[in-house]
Amino acid sequence: MLATPIFQDMDADADGEMTLAFDLDALQHLAHPDAVFTDARQWSKYVGIVSDEPTYVVTNFARKHRIRQDFFSGPRGRAESFETIKDQFDTPRYVYVGTDDAAAEAATANGWEYLDVEAAADAAEWTLGDPEVPSAADESETRDDWP
Repeated sequence: MLATPIFQDMDADADGEMTLAFDLDALQHLAHPDAVFTDARQWSKYVGIVSDEPTYVVTNFARKHRIRQDFFSGPRGRAESFETIKDQFDTPRYVYVGTDDAAAEAATANGWEYLDVEAAADAAEWTLGDPEVPSAADESETRDDWP
């Protein structure tokens, strides 16, 4: 899977670099969130998770699904997370993939582009469904970034 027109053409910058954030709820609508992160890294400079959930919930989901994130929201709300991420990760574009109107409003109010997870999945050919947990046999290489 490569960058898709919806990501490339949506107010695209010259070099295609962007910071891409997924709402935890959006990731819970994707059958293979680990593969989505791997795919998104091909055309995003930074990829992470933003959520209103407590830090341990986001961390547990990321570990369970073997997601290596460049950032996560931590113990703060979406709006503060969007500001902090923009301050720390300098890219021409900031895109947020979410699931509801509240996520869309928070993103656009803070200067982020918003994309519904279903539209993103359709454009990027990601499979919607309950997240599947990778088994140890699925791991094709040794991970050195996990405890």
